[in-house]
Amino acid sequence: MKSFMKAILSAAVLVGALAAGSPSTSLASDIRIIAVVHGQASDPWWSVVKNGISEAAEANDVTVEYRAPETFDMVAMAQLIDAAVNQEPDGIMVSIPDADALGPSIQKAVQAGIPVISLNSGSDVYESLGALLHVGQEEYTAGLAAGKALKEAGGSKGLCINHEVGNVALDTRCQGFADGFEGEVVVLPTTNDPSEVKAKVKAALESDPDLDTALGLSASLAGEQIVSAVDELGRAGEIKIGSFDLSGDYLESVRDGAALFAIDQQPYLQGFLPVQLLALNAKYGVMPATAIGSGPNLITKDKANQVIDLASKGIR
Repeated sequence: MKSFMKAILSAAVLVGALAAGSPSTSLASDIRIIAVVHGQASDPWWSVVKNGISEAAEANDVTVEYRAPETFDMVAMAQLIDAAVNQEPDGIMVSIPDADALGPSIQKAVQAGIPVISLNSGSDVYESLGALLHVGQEEYTAGLAAGKALKEAGGSKGLCINHEVGNVALDTRCQGFADGFEGEVVVLPTTNDPSEVKAKVKAALESDPDLDTALGLSASLAGEQIVSAVDELGRAGEIKIGSFDLSGDYLESVRDGAALFAIDQQPYLQGFLPVQLLALNAKYGVMPATAIGSGPNLITKDKANQVIDLASKGIR
């Protein structure tokens, strides 16, 4: 990833130098990009994506609009993509949690000649829909890594707390977890209300004493709540805990040994890189040839201190 970033930045400097002697296809200040994603910027995880988008927009002197449905609503999200296509931007960046629901709208953008980059979810379908590139992690691989790590820690029966059942990316994480864990896994559906997550996790652990493992699919929405529920039940040290993504409080639990790991998919890069690449494409017609893997990276106790401060600042 570091070498790729260096290559991107070097290419930008080189092309910028060459462009000094010839006009570019678009002036940076005229470039307009629309981001349509399934997560609201008020969500702690998506706020990091938004931070990456904002900083990339400023760095490249382009305009980027962030749009998302008020809730996890694929009909509303498809309508937002359709509206973006009608506005004829220089590029669209889009998450793809449900290819069946969003595919036709994404294909409309492609057919209209609008460059599309997918981010976060959609690594397995972006090519078939005509998107140029994907920035994110392979969710099944990440879930598999989590399952293997929790199995190695001694887990035998686990919970996968899914706060957006129907989001293909999250469903795939749970499947990967189950396959890597090789023990019994129960999927616990919740909303994205942290208080509900905590209550349901607590009830599940109380009702089934054989449960000894819990995986959250979001550190702020689930990871922190799992740690709190386990502590209130007096079972700290008994339940093996892992979570996708990062938050300052959850990372402190990893550092202190209350949780085993966090899976970092680097949401800042998922916001920053599509803007950077669509801006370069609009100006110079350049685009990488392959998808960019932003994760998974397992943050364990020995690494937690390095990222706690940045997570609290909305960068990691």
